[in-house]
Amino acid sequence: MSEPFEIRIIGRARTPWQRREDAPHQPSAAKDVEGVLEIAPEYRQALLDLDSFQRIWVLFLFDRSHGWAARVKPPRGGPKRGVFATRAPNRPSQIGLTNVALNSIDMSEGLVRVHGVDLLDQTPILDIKPYLPLVDAWPQAGHGWLEEYLQAGIEPRLKKPLRPMPAR
Repeated sequence: MSEPFEIRIIGRARTPWQRREDAPHQPSAAKDVEGVLEIAPEYRQALLDLDSFQRIWVLFLFDRSHGWAARVKPPRGGPKRGVFATRAPNRPSQIGLTNVALNSIDMSEGLVRVHGVDLLDQTPILDIKPYLPLVDAWPQAGHGWLEEYLQAGIEPRLKKPLRPMPAR
């Protein structure tokens, strides 16, 4: 029998994007975009020594995604794929993972300044972990079903065209 557990929201992301359709699909489409992870006071001491890393993993909630489907249509086209073979936001557990470059940390204010952020403003943050090139990078792993598109010269579409805000 497993022990009960809790998932805690440790903070919120502050980014330029309010709507899903405006946010990039991956951090590489927002290399120069800055954001701030605002960490709640009770978790700020956990930021100690994180500033010694250049990149971090951020686990978050897809809090504006609703429902999920076993098969989804990828943004670059082609047939529907199993959701676990994609990075689609509508997932059974709505947990996301992104990798960002670390600019600075203000422990007293709980501000983790990053760039290359692809999160929506006010996205709940669940955890932060250091990116370790020695154990986190597997360049020989390949691109799975994307390989045929890449070999054909079709680049992934990582950012949707900007759509104007609807009138209120």
